[in-house]
Amino acid sequence: MIVIGLGTVWILDGLEVTIVGNLSGRLAEPGSGLDITQSQVTGLGAAIYVLGACFGALFFGWLTDRFGRKKLFILTLAVYLFGTAMTALSFDAWWFFIFRFVTGAGIGGEYAAINSAIDELIPAKYRGRIDIVINGTYWAGAAFGALLTVPILTALPVSWGWRVAFGLGVVLGFVILLVRRHVPESPRWLFIHGRGDEAEKLVGDVERTVEREDNVTLEPVDKYITIHQRRTIGFGEIAKTLIKQYPKRSALGLSLFIGQAFLYNAITFGYAQILQTFFDVPPGSTGYYFAVIAVGNLFGPLLLARLFDSVGRKIMITGTYVLSGVLLLVTAWLFSAGVLTAVTMTACWCVVLFFASAGASSAYLTVSEIFPMETRALAIAFFYAIGTAAGGITGPLLFAELVGTGQVGDTVLAFVIGASLMIAAGLVEAFLGVKAERKSLEDLATPLTATNTKPTPT
Repeated sequence: MIVIGLGTVWILDGLEVTIVGNLSGRLAEPGSGLDITQSQVTGLGAAIYVLGACFGALFFGWLTDRFGRKKLFILTLAVYLFGTAMTALSFDAWWFFIFRFVTGAGIGGEYAAINSAIDELIPAKYRGRIDIVINGTYWAGAAFGALLTVPILTALPVSWGWRVAFGLGVVLGFVILLVRRHVPESPRWLFIHGRGDEAEKLVGDVERTVEREDNVTLEPVDKYITIHQRRTIGFGEIAKTLIKQYPKRSALGLSLFIGQAFLYNAITFGYAQILQTFFDVPPGSTGYYFAVIAVGNLFGPLLLARLFDSVGRKIMITGTYVLSGVLLLVTAWLFSAGVLTAVTMTACWCVVLFFASAGASSAYLTVSEIFPMETRALAIAFFYAIGTAAGGITGPLLFAELVGTGQVGDTVLAFVIGASLMIAAGLVEAFLGVKAERKSLEDLATPLTATNTKPTPT
């Protein structure tokens, strides 16, 4: 219930980004109902969507730590539903851009609320693999969105086919909402915020269910933390914790997010334009190519996730970041040499993103488990917003400009920028990474409300 109810948000995000990327050419055609160019859709439109995601992450992340995980993962999904429904009704470019911002705000808020809830509800033994797999399901939505746009581009009228694509996102969101209503609040959040009876009842129900269904007797807990319960924790105290108490971990979080954001934007936001410009792929066929890329991205987390709990976080995060960056540099060299076709270019992207996807998912895992519980949602929001703003706003604008020139050298430069920053982030992980595998969240970062305990090292 938790995995399906909460994890499916990444499917929505993948669906949204892919639909816009694949439909960028159709939206720019005469008769679409919008006076907009393809570069505006993939550049300015993508940047506005990411800007909304950054704003939503910070605003709703703050509310998540203050009012609870459950209220916010319901509210943020409602914001997404409203934004994408209004996008489907767009009648002018300015309307389209406004509600891309609103849609992004809902998705950004989801990241903060969902990641904090997942990590606080999943046992430490499985936290890494489950978190990485759930984040990787973004690409299930991307594959679905890519295949969805094929009949829209080839069979439906230009005036309303793209509206149907956004409308299907609303339908999927409502289905997720029905499941999500039954996901419980985080017992950690309940207890710290003075609702200990509710937390005890929730955990007690889970323990009794496990004992009954697995026919086992659970051993008494042998570790405890004394908590000073507080209903609110000020933003200033949270900011002070991130900057002064955990400076190395903060630098690590920023590096991981910036690296993966630039690498992905170097490929995904302009991939359709690259295929059409350099390989003469018809607009109606780009969805097939991206579906292959999405499958590679999906299999990366699915097949590698277990290793993040067994081999360890530092080795796997460093390895996936550096390897994906090096492979993208190789792809850039092959592309500049003119030896690639649309099929082999897609195959190269597929291999690069197989490793990059697991690495990018681990960025969310990292920042959601290495900071105190009271700051978790806002920490996720902060690093997502800063890293994504650098790579996700600057990236689309820069890369759309480079790819839009139609010059091979400019597109190669886009690849090199993304690859270099990904490699640099992997090296930061090698020096500053935290060995968080199979450890409880409280062992990784002592809660701010804990009493008579030693502070967690930076």
